[in-house]
Amino acid sequence: MARPLLISPHQSFFFIIFFFIFSSAITPTLGEEYSYVKRVNPKKMKTLKSKLSHFRLYWHDIVSGSNPTSVPVIQPANNSSTFFGFVSMIDNPLTIGPKLSSKMVGKAQGFYAAADQEEVGLLMVMNFVFIDGKYNGSTFTVLGRNSVFSKVREMEVIGGSGLFRFARGYVQAKTYMLNYTSGDATVEYNAYVMHY
Repeated sequence: MARPLLISPHQSFFFIIFFFIFSSAITPTLGEEYSYVKRVNPKKMKTLKSKLSHFRLYWHDIVSGSNPTSVPVIQPANNSSTFFGFVSMIDNPLTIGPKLSSKMVGKAQGFYAAADQEEVGLLMVMNFVFIDGKYNGSTFTVLGRNSVFSKVREMEVIGGSGLFRFARGYVQAKTYMLNYTSGDATVEYNAYVMHY
């Protein structure tokens, strides 16, 4: 049979003092639990109105030549027919027309990785970085699955910076040109972006 724990008055006094010291150190006072966060009253801020913008851009993935914009950093595992495990870093031009010589308005910077063992399916992680006009210096981020041989692929817009703060939306990608000899590709991106 268990014996009850007996604590003398002297021990209980130290236990209570010890408890209060450490509980006050661990438990912050009301409103101080996250001193690095403040609530923002939207009424005191400049009113932000959301807008929907549509961008049609051409993404040029250049893997050939002396100055590629897409560089492999990890080769596929076990000679996979779907290139599973392959990773390529990109700094691809974004132009307003399908020809690489058309006006460049930005770059797609990030990487894509072959993430499917059954078909050629890529994980796309990239920022569309604008270098032209009022969007110069602003970015939005695209993240999603790209089933390369599907006619149209849809991926998420998950955020942004500059004029694209709080951005959300989606892009639809459609292959415009794929050179099976060089591996170079041009993809039309239609981006629908909600931003402020």
